[in-house]
This record gives sequence, structure tokens and C-alpha cells, in this order.
Amino acid sequence: MKPIAIFRHAPGEGPGYLAEVLTRHAIPYTTICVDKGDPLPKSGAPYTGLVFMGGPMSVNDPLPWIPQALQLIREAQAAEQPLLGHCLGGQLISKALGGQVTRNAVQEVGWGMVESLPNEVAQHWLGRLPSSFEVFHWHGETFTIPAGASHILTGPFCAHQGFAMGRTLALQCHIEMTSGMVDRWAKSPDGQQLVASPSVQTAAMIHERLSERLQTLHQVADVLYGKWLGQLCV
Repeated sequence: MKPIAIFRHAPGEGPGYLAEVLTRHAIPYTTICVDKGDPLPKSGAPYTGLVFMGGPMSVNDPLPWIPQALQLIREAQAAEQPLLGHCLGGQLISKALGGQVTRNAVQEVGWGMVESLPNEVAQHWLGRLPSSFEVFHWHGETFTIPAGASHILTGPFCAHQGFAMGRTLALQCHIEMTSGMVDRWAKSPDGQQLVASPSVQTAAMIHERLSERLQTLHQVADVLYGKWLGQLCV
């Protein structure tokens, strides 16, 4: 089986719980550390699927690797190769497929609820989950839903939390979090300066009931990752 390519854009934003899921299912993967200067592949053909993780930059920034990532995504979508995006990764997928990425009305940080949309595509991806559930957020921008994609997740502070198109799943929220990732993000300079608001939690608030929240989040991730992995071309 060809490996999955996982694109990491910042040291603290690797595959997290997704790596645990892949290991559990004996699915090979390779991490391409864009933050360390790893070159992006010229083609997605050597891989069975492409996964784009989060990062602090904007997809609108003039970074040399962003056009390459957008082209990889377009080619993968055209070839019906499975694509998965988390936060920045979801924004990359949106922009590559004709959507726009702009500043969200508010910054969204910490634990918060999302809700599934009443359509067949959402039912396919989220059918085993309750109609609303808690996920993790850390973003200040948002994507639009590209033409031909189905809006599957929404939230009170960011309407576009997820969309799907064929074998592609793009998320604005984070389902890959582990306790180590939460600790690292909350201890970052941005985390230390968080001021509580309806859409932003402080580091202390983020750590409340952390074990319980992560257990629930991983149940959500198991459903979504399971659906996505079931579409791999093996």
C-alpha cells in the first residue's frame, strides 16, 4: 500500500491523533515537514491520499510553497484522490477548489460546539455522530464552500466549519488534538495572551475537563477518519 502524505506547516501542528489512528490500522504514512523546508512532491501519485494540517500562516500569504500545495490539491481532486484538511489545511483545499479565505468575524479559540447540516453528504460523513458535538478551534480566518462541494458542519462563531466533495473532507475545526498538542498551543505566546470572550477561551479554560473532552473528541475523529480512510485507493 502506498503511504499517505501528511503535510506539516508548523512544528506543533503535526498529525496528532490521526497518527495514532493510522498506526492502529497499520496504514503507512510519511510526514512532509514544510516548516523545516521539506520540498513538496511534484505529484501526489506516490501517495494513496493527501492530508494537510494546520498552521499559523494564512493561505493568502506570499509563501513559495502555497501555490505548489494548491496545485497538488487541484490535481488530487481531479484524480479523485482522497484529500483531508484541518484548519489551515481546510482553507488550502477551499482556495485550491475555487473558494475564498478571509478573516472571520471573530477569533475562535478553545473548545466549542459544531452542528451537522441536514443534507445527504453530511449524513454520509457524520451519520454516526450526534447532531451537535464539541471540537477544538484555533483560527482567525474562514473559508467559503467551493462550488460543487457540500456544506456539512456549521458553528455559532464560524458558519463554515466543514465541507465535503467526493473523497475530499475539509475542516475548519481541529479533531486531531492530543493532550500534548493542547499543552503546547496553550503555552505558546498567543496562548498566554488569550483574553476570554464568547468565542475565545483562556489557557486555563482550555484545560478544564481536558481528559474527558479529548476522549469525546477522539470518538468524533474515529468516525470522520474512519469514513475518510475507507475511501483510500489501496
